[in-house]
Amino acid sequence: MPSFDIASKVDLQTLDNALNIAKKEIDNRFDFKGTHVSFELNKKDMTINLEVESDMKLQQLQDVLLTKAMRQGLDANCFDMSKEPNANGKYVRKVIAVKNGIDKDYAKRIVKLIKDSGLKVQAAILDDIIRVTAKKIDDLQDVIQLCKSSDIDLPFQFINMKA
Repeated sequence: MPSFDIASKVDLQTLDNALNIAKKEIDNRFDFKGTHVSFELNKKDMTINLEVESDMKLQQLQDVLLTKAMRQGLDANCFDMSKEPNANGKYVRKVIAVKNGIDKDYAKRIVKLIKDSGLKVQAAILDDIIRVTAKKIDDLQDVIQLCKSSDIDLPFQFINMKA
C-alpha cells in the first residue's frame, strides 16, 4: 500500500547558517553600529536568545532573522514569536522557540482533519510524525494538498513516499 509521512523538522545546520548570515548583516548595518546586539542559537533547547537595547531594534532584529531564514529555505512558521520580550535593566531580551517535530495536540488535529475530509486513507501518529496510508497514490496527493491548505501553523515536510 502506498504511504508517506508528515513531519515538521527544522534542519539545525540551515538554521545555524541563517543565524550567521543575519549576524553578518546586523554587524554591517549603520543603525546597529555601536549598540549592544546579541543573539545565539541554543541547539539543545532549540531556542534563539535575542538581546538588544530597545523594542524597535528588537523588531528589526526579528525581521532580519526571519528574512534570512526564509532565504535559506526555512518556513516562517517554524519560529514561535508568541512570547513577550522581557525588559531587564537596559536591555530587552526575547526567547524565540523553534518548533521541531509535531507534538501530540497538533498531531491529533492533523489526524482529525484528514479523517473529517472523507478521503479513503488511514492516518497514524508515530512519535513526532504522522504516517498516512491509502490504496491509491491520488488519495495521498489529496492529503498533501489538504495539509498545505489547512490553517495549522506548522511547516510540513512530506517524506518517505512509497508507492
